[in-house]
Amino acid sequence: MPVRTAEAEWKGNLHEGQGRMKLGTGAYEGPFSFQSRMENGPGTNPEELIGAAHAGCFSMAFSAQLSNAGFTPKRIHTKAAVKFEKTDAGFAISTIELQTEGEVPGIQEAKFQELAEAAKKGCPVSKALAGVNIILRAKLVSAAGA
Repeated sequence: MPVRTAEAEWKGNLHEGQGRMKLGTGAYEGPFSFQSRMENGPGTNPEELIGAAHAGCFSMAFSAQLSNAGFTPKRIHTKAAVKFEKTDAGFAISTIELQTEGEVPGIQEAKFQELAEAAKKGCPVSKALAGVNIILRAKLVSAAGA
C-alpha cells in the first residue's frame, strides 16, 4: 500500500500568520489561518480536512460492509461534523458526528444499522481517531420516485 502524504507551512505568529496546506497528490492546495480555524474566515482548517477524510473513509467502509453482506448500495452519502473546542487540557477535537444516508435495495432497517455500526468501528480513520467520541446517525432511504 502506498504512503499518503500532505504538508503544511505556517508563516508568522498565531493570530496574524497565514498557512497553506497541500495534499501530496496535488488534489488540494489552499490557505488556512487563525480566522479559518477559530472563526469563520476564508480558507480551510485541519478539522475540516479530518472531517472530509472521515466521511470518505466511512462511506467506503460502509459500502464494503454492505457488499460483503450481499447488498449492492446505490449510494452512500456521509457528512462529518467535527467539534473543535477548548477543554481544560487545551484545544481538542471532542466529537465527530457522522450523518450517513444510504440507498440500499433489499436491506432491512436493522441490518442497515448493524452494518453501519460495523463500518464505523472498522473504518481506518475511525480507528485513528479512537480518542474522539464518534456519533453515527444512519438513515436508510429509498430510491427517488420509488
